[in-house]
Amino acid sequence: MAPIPTRTKEERRRLRGIELLDQGWSQVKVARELRVTPAAVCQWARTRKRGGKKALKAKPHPGPTPKLTDRQLSRLDWMLLKGPSQHGFPPEFWTLLRVAELVERRFGVTYGPSGIWHVLRRIGWSCQTPERRVRKRDEDAIVQWRKKV
Repeated sequence: MAPIPTRTKEERRRLRGIELLDQGWSQVKVARELRVTPAAVCQWARTRKRGGKKALKAKPHPGPTPKLTDRQLSRLDWMLLKGPSQHGFPPEFWTLLRVAELVERRFGVTYGPSGIWHVLRRIGWSCQTPERRVRKRDEDAIVQWRKKV
């Protein structure tokens, strides 16, 4: 799977495409060079014609403002690294509900499980599932035990 380009990378690609068009390149050739569709290049040219190069700039992310600040997010990351037992949760693993409870207790902000999942992804955390088998498992001892018992 190809990596998802960021807004600034997309903006640079659009501006590069316009530069190439200004140098006399065809839309098809620009599309091949930048690995986009010819329709995208056509749209960039139309957008520039209507609003100038400024119209090709990256737009701010639409949607609601985050409930947690960047500072709070880094603090949450630090708290999660300390482990669940440091915050009063018995077993040694985090769940979305536990993280949501921690965020509500520490920052006074409520999130549902899907919202917490987005918060965790923003700070670089991912879903981890525990292994079903012990890593240092002794297969010979298990066979002997099964024979005896």
